[in-house]
Amino acid sequence: MKTSTIRANIAKQKQVGGKHYTGYNIQPVEFITVNNIGFIEGNVIKYLLRFKEKNGLQDLDKAIHYIELLKELYKNGKT
Repeated sequence: MKTSTIRANIAKQKQVGGKHYTGYNIQPVEFITVNNIGFIEGNVIKYLLRFKEKNGLQDLDKAIHYIELLKELYKNGKT
């Protein structure tokens, strides 16, 4: 096993600032990375998954904000 893979596995077991992702079989960062999901889309996924365990309505507002950004970029041919 490569050293970088070992470090990634150790890093996945640690979460700084709470436990809002540790209950998932696949953590958002794994899903986003493996599927080559873009930054904005990845943030939408992240905020939707954690809203109940972390910041509630604020995280839903953040997800909506990123969706609005994505819509604007898409309409203007930037994505």
